[in-house]
Amino acid sequence: MNAGLVIVVLVWLALTAPAKAANAAAASAATPAAASSVSPLDYTRTILDQARTIVGGDQTHDRKVAALSVLFGTFLDTDAMGREALGQHWSSFTPAQQKQFLPLFRELIQRAYVQDLLLFQNPDFMYVGQQLLNGGALVDTQIVTPKDKFDVRYTVIPAGDKWAVTAITVEGVSLTANYGNQFNRVLSRMTPDDLIALMQRKFGNPSSQTQS
Repeated sequence: MNAGLVIVVLVWLALTAPAKAANAAAASAATPAAASSVSPLDYTRTILDQARTIVGGDQTHDRKVAALSVLFGTFLDTDAMGREALGQHWSSFTPAQQKQFLPLFRELIQRAYVQDLLLFQNPDFMYVGQQLLNGGALVDTQIVTPKDKFDVRYTVIPAGDKWAVTAITVEGVSLTANYGNQFNRVLSRMTPDDLIALMQRKFGNPSSQTQS
């Protein structure tokens, strides 16, 4: 699958999907085993296998979105991604603006990722391998459908009793860098408050509690 098309789909879905509150019933998603007891690849496999079960289930679309949001909320370190996406602009945001921005970015990236999964009819995940790094790992996977397959790489770090994703690349294109380019364009003509207001109009005012 063309990498540019994949990224465009991710971004388009994030900006056009209607805002939905996470269903409390989604909290019943199984908690993966502790990171200390499994490899980064096996932990990623556990998360994605649960995602495939949710996508292939008979729940309504909204309940699937809610369940996937809960599941990936424990897997994606969107605070780290948000700081990286803002790049040099992060230091120009006041602490109050940073606190407002991070939950909004969490909504943006989780919605894009979750909605992308729901595009597929019974997606299959292939696990290519892992590369252990100093303090983390790269986990290489593929999403396979009857018509397409594309490479997805996760950069993960240990986070308490789990592994957390700090970067995602699709066909070699960084999702965080793509958002960073968009933020650069917006912030070249708007203020941080303007960007936050724009995101709030789309996502409301999600909880300001940041990830550990």
